[in-house]
Amino acid sequence: MQLIRNFALTVLVSMLTGLAGAAPVVADEAATAEEAITHVWSAAKFLQDKGVSGFASLNSKDGPWVWKDSYVFAFDCRLDRMVAHPMRPDLVGRPIMQITDNNGKFIFKEMCKVGTQARGSWVEYLWTRPGAGKVSRKLSYTVMADISFSTGIQVAAGVYDDKISLAELVKLTDKMADPAKYPSH
Repeated sequence: MQLIRNFALTVLVSMLTGLAGAAPVVADEAATAEEAITHVWSAAKFLQDKGVSGFASLNSKDGPWVWKDSYVFAFDCRLDRMVAHPMRPDLVGRPIMQITDNNGKFIFKEMCKVGTQARGSWVEYLWTRPGAGKVSRKLSYTVMADISFSTGIQVAAGVYDDKISLAELVKLTDKMADPAKYPSH
């Protein structure tokens, strides 16, 4: 059943991002901004449908919210805590507002600020790329998740890209960020 669900998710993401018929994804490929937007909106819709019980799915490193070198994570800006992180379960339940990148940027303070925009937004920072063991430029896209009885929850995913500009990402987001396009899983 899980295999069928994972296959269906792969097909859905491929269709939404224009990759239908593409070769299978190789584990060491880099996630794209289009995929991050698709996964974030799908996860936000998933949490809207499932509520806080959906956090368990987001916490699974073998689940549908982890792909290539990226993953969806969720955090509570109001309560200052991580609520779901498939790659760093040690962060779940812990305060996040004091977390900084290598340049001293308060990552989650920035994400909480920009994620309240209607179509979400991007935050640029330095972060260790999974499997690379070195710090890289990361751009994370974040949006508010509309969850009953839980305010302040945001969903995010990032890409490691040294070339794309924030202006290009804003244009892409304006083109893609239509919540009606993204069904929950």
